[in-house]
Amino acid sequence: MTAEEYKTIKLYVKNRVARLVFDRPHVHNAFDAGMLSEISGAVTKVKEDSSVRVLVLTGNGKSFCSGADLKWMREIVDYTFEQNLEETRHLAELMYSLYMLPKPTVAMVNGSAIGGGTGFISACDIAVASEDAKFGLSEVKIGLVPAPISPYVIRKIGESKAREYFLTGRRITARKAMEIGLLSEVVPKEELGSRVDEIVNQLLSSGPEAIANCKELILKVPHMGFDEAKEFTARMIANLRVSEEGQEGTAAFLEKRKPSWAADAEAEAAATEYYNQATVAYQAGDYQKAADLLDWKPSYDLAAGVEASIPWLQERGILDHQLQ
Repeated sequence: MTAEEYKTIKLYVKNRVARLVFDRPHVHNAFDAGMLSEISGAVTKVKEDSSVRVLVLTGNGKSFCSGADLKWMREIVDYTFEQNLEETRHLAELMYSLYMLPKPTVAMVNGSAIGGGTGFISACDIAVASEDAKFGLSEVKIGLVPAPISPYVIRKIGESKAREYFLTGRRITARKAMEIGLLSEVVPKEELGSRVDEIVNQLLSSGPEAIANCKELILKVPHMGFDEAKEFTARMIANLRVSEEGQEGTAAFLEKRKPSWAADAEAEAAATEYYNQATVAYQAGDYQKAADLLDWKPSYDLAAGVEASIPWLQERGILDHQLQ
């Protein structure tokens, strides 16, 4: 697992999955300008990293994200119109970049999400929440509106429900949030992580280019007339059928085997499990077991044999001890 260094978030990459964690638990993961900048940078990194196939968003502590930080709000009270406009544009661009990410995004909603927190959920493809999570679009209570997040919330829950909750600012339970379309699933708190892992594995088993094209399809087709849609969709499927991924997926189906992208993801996850077991064995002084585990050769190139394990060994200091 690799982790980028940030002040207000954490970004972990493991087994082709990036996990972006809002990390200001002392203020329920409320965001300020600095946090929004870090989230934006992290989303860009995920987009540009070809090894990452899925992005998961979650929060550290009891809350997912409670919206704008109160201290930051006190500061922006004295901003000019131009300064407010600039700040709000940053949030609008962040929401757009998350929504337009060509890779699948999953919100793992570990607790309450208010205002902009609900916006982050709306910009994700799939959202799974703990059954005790609460949601709110309560900006009207302080004389404001959920403007930068509205394009994504309205798309998620529809105009009728947006009118109801934008205008009343009423709190929303997890079950109600699922009923109106904000959430995909609601699970007991202790099952949240495992359920998200299941969904991530389902996404990893699908072709990455096919997923990106699905997202483009969903974005564009509803705004097309039938004639335009017929040509657009015909060209899309024709391009995919002759693509490397489409050819591999079709061949795998006909040959009754897993396509390369699914097999690679499974092999990498298995290799990581072996490495984790080797770490435990080494820390327990069982150097022979660690050596035996590290001699295992998974079926993909990046971790084939001990030679490819050297960076992992150096990171953990295992090369200081001679493995027999």
